[in-house]
Amino acid sequence: MPPRSLLWRTFLLIAVLILLSVFAWFSIFTRSEREPRAKALAQMVESVVNLTHTALVTADPAKRRLLLLELNEREGMRIYPSVDGEYVAPLPDQPGIRLLERELKQRLGPDTRITYELDGEPAFWVSFNIDGDDYWIALPRERVERGSRLRWIGWGLAVLLLALAGAYLIVFRVTRPLKALAGAAADIGGGRRPPPLEEAGPEEIETVARAFNQMSADLARLDADRALILAGISHDLRTPLARLRLAAEMSGADEAVRDGMIADIEEIDRTIGQFLDFARAASGEALDSVNLDQLIRECAEHYARRGKPVRAEAGGLPALPLRPKAMRRVLANLVDNALRYAGEDRPVEVRTRRDKDEVIVEVLDRGPGIPPTEAERLKRPFTRLETARSNAAGAGLGLAIVERIVHDHHGRFDLLPRQGGGLIARVTIPTVPSSPAAA
Repeated sequence: MPPRSLLWRTFLLIAVLILLSVFAWFSIFTRSEREPRAKALAQMVESVVNLTHTALVTADPAKRRLLLLELNEREGMRIYPSVDGEYVAPLPDQPGIRLLERELKQRLGPDTRITYELDGEPAFWVSFNIDGDDYWIALPRERVERGSRLRWIGWGLAVLLLALAGAYLIVFRVTRPLKALAGAAADIGGGRRPPPLEEAGPEEIETVARAFNQMSADLARLDADRALILAGISHDLRTPLARLRLAAEMSGADEAVRDGMIADIEEIDRTIGQFLDFARAASGEALDSVNLDQLIRECAEHYARRGKPVRAEAGGLPALPLRPKAMRRVLANLVDNALRYAGEDRPVEVRTRRDKDEVIVEVLDRGPGIPPTEAERLKRPFTRLETARSNAAGAGLGLAIVERIVHDHHGRFDLLPRQGGGLIARVTIPTVPSSPAAA
């Protein structure tokens, strides 16, 4: 599976480019160096053979043995007469060696023979003729062969590793600001304000960092303005509503009319509360140790005091780092939703349980339920299932608020059909935080 990060993708592309470049230059060097090297070696061997031939021919026959011994000791050369039945090993099938053989035959004659092994003795053997007799001259193979290939391969690998290390450092310096930018963007997406990015590096990276810092500051200012506006809405709208309710209760009007007016005022107040909750969601609240079992018990007791049939079944959950007010808002919205659509005469159950590394909170009712095809749509703001719940009041924000808060806790929110009729509103939250910001 190919890597997905920009760092490793770019590094691998540069590494492949370096390898192809090294291979191409090695091929070019080998091909361009082969013919000059073969000609130089052929000229050297030609000189050695001609000098040896001349020395043997012109030397006093009585002193030829001493001459051969001196050549062997000083120059490392040995000269043997060619005999019948000798084993001449074939040359390796390599372009450089074949080119050297062709050059020597052009210089010394077409009958010249070359081998790396004669009768099992390794050396660089070249044949020559003296007065119709064939002789062999043996030269050390180090004179015609390159140095140790392992040494050259080792140096080549060392240079290649240095080039790859340099490429990694270059790519790392380029992608490090991008990684920091991605982390800061994730923080902003999660409702957190990251520290300002370092405005340094190449001009393009510096421009992006400066623009991101400006955007982060603008968003923080907008969030502060929103909090100020929400505080004003809460005061400027709910204070008149409280006066209207008091006036309705003291108006002396017909009881049915008075109750209807009070119910409408309460519905307006709840709608305003939903708007505020949706705008506020869980942002700004710090994490705290929360026991969900205790939370659902308090929720059930609150509704029991109001005469609502809400039962709590605790599953023995441990305390978790959650946002307390936000989780209370989740339970209240789900229970209110169940009571509103299932009817206040039917019991609503709130359960908790643990499943491996997740905790699950479920609110179960016996209402008309939600078709599975509509479950995801109803999590969006201002959305309601008009066909099944046409008489329901509200702004259609309750489930959207739950979805936003659960997502802020890195969890899942599902609306499932209940066996026997009704709805299961399930909230699943991981016990292990999925990001450092949630720890």
